[in-house]
Order: sequence, then structure tokens, then C-alpha cells
Amino acid sequence: MAIEVTEDYRSLLVAVKHRIRAAQYEALKAVNRELMAFYWDIGELIVTRQEIAGWGKAVVEQLAQDLQVEFHGMAGFSARNIWNMRNFYVTYRTNEKLQPLVAEIGWTHNLVILEKCKDDLQREFYIRMTQKFGWTKNVLIHQIENKIYEKTLLNQTNFDRTLSEEMRDRAKLAIKDAYTFDFLELADEHSERELEKAILTRVEPFLREMGGMFTFVGSQYRLEISDEEYFIDLLLYHRGLKCLVAVELKIGKFLPEYVGKMQFYLAALDDRVRLEGENAAIGIILCKSKDRTIVEYALRQSNQAIGIATYQIVSSLPLELQGQLPAPEQVARLLGGM
Repeated sequence: MAIEVTEDYRSLLVAVKHRIRAAQYEALKAVNRELMAFYWDIGELIVTRQEIAGWGKAVVEQLAQDLQVEFHGMAGFSARNIWNMRNFYVTYRTNEKLQPLVAEIGWTHNLVILEKCKDDLQREFYIRMTQKFGWTKNVLIHQIENKIYEKTLLNQTNFDRTLSEEMRDRAKLAIKDAYTFDFLELADEHSERELEKAILTRVEPFLREMGGMFTFVGSQYRLEISDEEYFIDLLLYHRGLKCLVAVELKIGKFLPEYVGKMQFYLAALDDRVRLEGENAAIGIILCKSKDRTIVEYALRQSNQAIGIATYQIVSSLPLELQGQLPAPEQVARLLGGM
């Protein structure tokens, strides 16, 4: 017997659906954790026997054959995958910090990170980002190949002086040194207006490249101050930092005077747009190129939180930045705040 579909019933249906999906998600996470523990145990058993008996690679080939006969039709027992289990254990067995983290992402994600990342700090970064933003395998590969780790840790901001200790590290991880807009159909030569229009037609990939925690507020966001109109190129909101983010687009090299204009925008946003409970606004000045020394001087006396970044239409890390990552202890401290 059907009942009358009332608002109360619709509310009940929504609540039950939400609870079912939450239970399904928790069940999937539990299954994944069990699978990672299973693979870890197999890897440990193989390594232990190899160390005791001096066995070589042949034991993995033989084990794969025997397991496929015994568990016919059950996937995951190829020689290659069993060797991956061994490498999985070897890579993380001395790192107690990463051992619980690897169980929070899928096996294929773990394999990508094992293959493409060269040290534990880089692995930790991509493990945490995958878990936090729910990256698919293809998105993870794209982010690694696009050198998001390096571009995030090399960023130029004045956050050490302008943000609270609580926000500082999270904000540094939210702003990259360089962004790649290879999804925009733009020629090498383009105007600021063309860049903005191209972004507006591809807002979703733009926000994804910005870091995944941004939402779009508006373009050419209007501020009226003393009967004068001012327009911010793009206004975003960062859900994790709980603050407005003003983005100015520049198609040329960074100029020091851009900082003064951004400070003006941020002061106005804090005074006239920011809501109760939100943190002070942050600015991002996106340029085609920058001189790192000029940026350092330009930001030195700024009292508003500003980051200077570059953008490119193709994926690469400038040669002059390769090999300039922060010291390992600095990277570890930043990752600890994720």
C-alpha cells in the first residue's frame, strides 16, 4: 500500500539514501584496508624467506604459478603483482608514518606512486593528496607527470609573515608555484581577456588544476568604493582555508606594482565581502613569468597574504627550478599539516 509522498517522507528518503551511501563507502574502505594488509603480509613473507634462505627472483615466478593453480580464476596472483607486493613491503617497512597511509588509497594508486615517486616525502605528498581529493588513477598520473609536488613546494608567498600559524602551512600547500592550463585552447600569444574567457569556458578543469578545494564565486567581481568601480579578474573560495581568494591574471612578466593593487583588493574584500567566521582573504597573482628575486622584494613589506605564481599552457617544470626543493625537514613539516 503506497503512502502519500509528503515533505517529511522525502526528507526521510534522503536521510536513508545518505546513510546507505555512507555505509557503502565505509565498507569499501574496510575492504581496501584488508586488501592492502593482505598484500603487505604476502610481501613480508616473501622478503623474510628470501633473507633467510637467500632465494632470488625465481621464487616469485614459482609462487605465482602455484597460486594460480590453487586459486584458479582469482585475480591478483600474477608474477608481476606478487613482485609488486614484495616491493610494496620493502618500500614502506621502515617508515611507520606511511604504513597506515598506504591503506587509505587503492592498490593501483599505490603502484603508480611506487613506480613514479623517488622518495618517501614525495610518496607521502601524493598519498595524502589522493586520499584527500579522491583522485582517480589517471588524475594521479597526470598530477605526478605535471610535477605538482615540486610546483607546490617551490611556491613564493609571504604567508610566513601574514597568516596565523594555524593557517600558514595549509595555505602554502594550497598555492602552487606554477599552474598548467593545458586544457585551454589558447595560442602562445593571447590577451588577458582571452585567458579569462578560456578559463570561464573550462571552469571545472581550472578549479581542479588550482588544487581541488576551490569553488568559483565570480569573474570580473565588482567592488564599489567611494563611487569608483573596481573589478577582480576571478574570485574563488577555498573550502579548507575558509577564505575568499582573489586571482589576478597577467599575460606578461610579474611587476612589483601588481602587489599594491592586490593589497587594495584584499583589504576591500575583508572589509566589505567577507562573512562572519571566514578568514582573511588571500591573493594569487598569476603571471606568464616572474623573476624570483623581484617577487621576494615585492612581497617583503606586504601586509596582506599574497602568492605569486606563473601559468603555462604546456606541462613542464622550468630547468632553473629543478633541484631547488626545500630541505627534507621543511617538506616533512608541511606535509604534517595536510
